[in-house]
Amino acid sequence: MKEIVVVAEDKVGLLADISYLLAKSKINIDSISVDVLGKNGIIHLTVKDEARVKEILENNGYKVITSDRIVVKIKDAPGEVAKISKMLAVNKVSIENFYMITRSGDFALFSLKADKIKKATTLLKEYIYHE
Repeated sequence: MKEIVVVAEDKVGLLADISYLLAKSKINIDSISVDVLGKNGIIHLTVKDEARVKEILENNGYKVITSDRIVVKIKDAPGEVAKISKMLAVNKVSIENFYMITRSGDFALFSLKADKIKKATTLLKEYIYHE
């Protein structure tokens, strides 16, 4: 999975503009988070068609960065995040970004970005989520 990160000057309506551009193109957002860092708005998106979204946003003047991520499905229970993060740490894989996408029943889906994404994928193969 690729994540799209939009970095733009923070202004009222930034999220409205980006979500409008995607809606107008009939693109559904799978996950989204928005942060403000200094004078910048930072929007993290996951979508089905990353290349198309990147093109749409860049054609409308937005700076877009893409990064590889994996989605893991783990039990929704105390200690489960500790277990997979420890597995990566012991194997010298640094987690650069990690957040919950959704929770359903006894499981939760998390998006993970690591400095060694291929190694992380191999180590977490039993947890990798496939649609």
